[in-house]
Amino acid sequence: MADYSIIQKDFYRESGKWLSTFEIWKKCINPNLHFVYILRKAQKYQKSPLLNTFWRIVLRHYQIKYGFQIYPETQIGEGFYLGHWGSLVINPKTVIGKNCNIAQGVTIGQQNRGKNEGSPIIGDEVWIGTNAVIVGAITIGNNVLIVPNSYVNFDVPPNSVVIGNPAKIIPTPNATMDYINRKVQ
Repeated sequence: MADYSIIQKDFYRESGKWLSTFEIWKKCINPNLHFVYILRKAQKYQKSPLLNTFWRIVLRHYQIKYGFQIYPETQIGEGFYLGHWGSLVINPKTVIGKNCNIAQGVTIGQQNRGKNEGSPIIGDEVWIGTNAVIVGAITIGNNVLIVPNSYVNFDVPPNSVVIGNPAKIIPTPNATMDYINRKVQ
């Protein structure tokens, strides 16, 4: 396999095709992909003072335009996929693994007090449904499906479905099967 960039890997999740730079630009008409492209550029140039300033200004504009509140400091693995645009908040200290899908209305935030003070760590191949809330210094394992409208403030083991408010864990070997498609290696 060729050495594809992280942007190409993110865009592969949407189309199932490896795209050239020009084809990526053509796909940027989609607000989700456009935002991911700008986010990845802002992440790439964090250590370059001039380019960092430029990409942060561009990113801020599109955060407001599209309703995504994701910052360059957020560690996000390759194959990141935003299902729908609008109203999405992710704390900058959050860590997100590879091949993760996040729908609209999701909040992934820090907890400021108590036993779970801090921000979440989310594993690989996690599908997070519409309006789910994930808070605190918790760990979400690999291959986890978080059902829409779930509230998660506790650790979730791998290979699970999380449902409800208060949330319940249902062990499921193929939790994200047919939910996470076109995974990147």
